[in-house]
Amino acid sequence: MADQTHVLFVEDDDVIREATQLALERDGFAVTAMPDGLSGLEAFRADRPDIALLDVMVPGLDGVSLCRRIRDESTVPVIMLSARADSIDVVLGLEAGADDYVTKPFDGAVLVARIRAVLRRFGHAGGTDRGEESAGADAGGVLTFGELEVDTEGMEVRKGGQPVALTPTEMRLLLEFSSAPGTVLSRDKLLERVWDYGWGGDTRVVDVHVQRLRTKIGQDRIETVRGFGYKLKA
Repeated sequence: MADQTHVLFVEDDDVIREATQLALERDGFAVTAMPDGLSGLEAFRADRPDIALLDVMVPGLDGVSLCRRIRDESTVPVIMLSARADSIDVVLGLEAGADDYVTKPFDGAVLVARIRAVLRRFGHAGGTDRGEESAGADAGGVLTFGELEVDTEGMEVRKGGQPVALTPTEMRLLLEFSSAPGTVLSRDKLLERVWDYGWGGDTRVVDVHVQRLRTKIGQDRIETVRGFGYKLKA
């Protein structure tokens, strides 16, 4: 169906791959399932899915490397699947450009909920609805912080007049900071607002995305307030 959300699922375990594909299809997703990273990359380039689910440990081209290759070509949302919640693979996947991760073994309903949360964020990248903007905003919806400009209507960012390429998740994170410059936002609050978590989540997701955002807009633009969270320097 043309209106179905297309999921690319890369998983080398036959049982997990087939069971998860069936579960996702029952929930209305169209699924392309691949057993290794190289075939996954080919499928991504051929089909241009709406979202990619990548197991970290797959043969040929591991999930982290595949995520990097996808991120070099697209801002499509990526969720990593990891067998261990405390694994360094989780951080590596996020640093490679993944938007979120799910720990295996996972409940099918949890995976579907996480997929839909990510898709909501990407479908409504500018989904903040606040009555007032920063004092640095002009009539065109552009927020200015030194050499950093955030166009909240055009969903564009410029630094020193040059465009800055952000993923939708990074854009939503920056919008949260720029809507309240100088205000400390806790990791839990950012998880709720940016990642759409109505429950407790892994704050490493926030930390890694903040670091990625810093590398693009300036390391000193977002300040860490130890024990509380982060704030954008006004």
